[in-house]
Amino acid sequence: MTYTTPVRDMRFILDHAAGFSALEKTGAFPDLSDDLVAAVMEEMGKYCDQVVAPLNEESDRKGARLENGVVRTSPGFKEAYGQYVEGGWNSLAFPEAHGGQGLPSTLANALVDGLNGASMSFAIGTTLTTGAVKAILHAGTDEQKKLYLEKLVSGEWTGTMNLTEPQAGSDLSAVRTKAEPVGPDENGIERYKISGQKIYITYGDHDLTDNIIHLVLARLPDAPEGTAGISMFIVPKAHVNEDGSLATRNDVQCIKLEEKMGLHGSPTCVMAFGENGECYGTLLGEENKGLKNMFVMMNAARLDVGLQGVGIAERAFQRALAFAQERRQGRAPGVKTGDMIPIYEHADVRRMLLAMKALTEGARGVCYANAVAYDLARHGADENVRREAAALEGLLTPISKAWSTDRANDVASIGVQVHGGMGYIEETGAAQHMRDARIAAIYEGTNGIQAMDLVGRKLQGDGGAAANAFIALMAKEADLASAAKREDVAHCGRRLAEAVTALKTSTDALLGLARMDQEAVLAGAADYLKQFGNVAAGYYLTRGAVAAALLVNEDADGAGYYEAKIEVAKFFADRYLTEAVALTGAVTGGALPQIEPDLLSA
Repeated sequence: MTYTTPVRDMRFILDHAAGFSALEKTGAFPDLSDDLVAAVMEEMGKYCDQVVAPLNEESDRKGARLENGVVRTSPGFKEAYGQYVEGGWNSLAFPEAHGGQGLPSTLANALVDGLNGASMSFAIGTTLTTGAVKAILHAGTDEQKKLYLEKLVSGEWTGTMNLTEPQAGSDLSAVRTKAEPVGPDENGIERYKISGQKIYITYGDHDLTDNIIHLVLARLPDAPEGTAGISMFIVPKAHVNEDGSLATRNDVQCIKLEEKMGLHGSPTCVMAFGENGECYGTLLGEENKGLKNMFVMMNAARLDVGLQGVGIAERAFQRALAFAQERRQGRAPGVKTGDMIPIYEHADVRRMLLAMKALTEGARGVCYANAVAYDLARHGADENVRREAAALEGLLTPISKAWSTDRANDVASIGVQVHGGMGYIEETGAAQHMRDARIAAIYEGTNGIQAMDLVGRKLQGDGGAAANAFIALMAKEADLASAAKREDVAHCGRRLAEAVTALKTSTDALLGLARMDQEAVLAGAADYLKQFGNVAAGYYLTRGAVAAALLVNEDADGAGYYEAKIEVAKFFADRYLTEAVALTGAVTGGALPQIEPDLLSA
């Protein structure tokens, strides 16, 4: 199978669903133009297709390995990463003052989509570095920015996020890693001795670069209990001289690689800090305010993880479609003799492929709109625009992360089903996508935690203002589409209207329950997120269908492509917007019964 980055689909979502044109109007990106975006996307596609995608299957068979204390990455990863840095891909959306190109983060997010379709194992390391840049930009001192940012922005060095410990997973209040002040270094910067162990550290060590900048959560000696007592520290693999050159090696090392279900090319490390009592770092931000810095990284990472879901779903779809066009089994209904037909011609196989395509495109719409909202929240022309965009960004972030990764698992599983028995055999590659996709629903806050965030901070935090504003926006689009002259587009509008009404009912019910029974709100959280994700994805697909109906008449050569966009939106409306309507009962069903474990196992 040859993977092709879906540049045309990406541009369609950006231009006709996610509202990318609003970024050009902000004036914050003077170099931004249609020609520039086209050039960036075209070159991104070439890099992903020609350099990264060919490494994916071998990385599954020959994953990262730990040899004599050094992590060796999968064959070809080092060379591909060198081209990533040389191409300036890491610096795309960072400030020019630190060596970046000053373009919208939305373009960098499209790159995350493309890279994950090419190879999720390769791509994940790059997103940790961009998260570290954002945290240092947010909280770093002038000295820290001068010392680390230029080489992190370029990708010459990579970054990590060190949060989890054996006893501290989702609940970081249990973090035990210690940081003890030891006085200033020769440059007058206060140093801390770090000691402890972290687990599940993605790209915690590797052979791609000669330095890794670890951002580590740890406790100061007199820190309060719980999350209020966590600080963040910059702990480099190798210390850095004032002129930017590398000094001595720090006392930090990978002591084990986890053996995982998938993502074999991504080294997941157990990291030991200060085993010899000589690990030093500097405080990032204020004492005991580490979670504040972590959430800067975490929120960026959650959108990136949603895009991992989009990318892996895209690759699973492309593989299944290629197989269905080649594999011959059975005959058309009523035909007894003659040649067997490609399985693509069977109705149920087309149903599965359409489901894969519709879910992938819907997730892409949600994530790209989230990315545009992120940019507008920081660069909008006025305070009103920035405030509204920030509210939408906050609302869409848990949906992007959770709904997109849940649906990626659905898509990868359907892809195995399209292959039939061959899907269960490793040589076809379909199983790799299912194994790789599974982790995305778990890390950066499990999808259950995302649902709790949605019904808690995001819904109740502002009394439902952001959710209701978005619901009103979707209702307006539903009315517009319902009035379309084309019946298939109008049909999408009517389905969207029904789903928006159901979502509004659920939203009002949860806000009402919140005043009386938080347990009941949490019991409906996962179903609410699924409902919200279905409706949001349907909204962006419907926007695309409305645009496609106009473009059909303007572009005769592309008419077939635009007709397909309308058909995919209609399929989603009939299968997943109707599902959204049905979910209101589950959302409002009330608190879960307290059943003793022995009764569940009886």
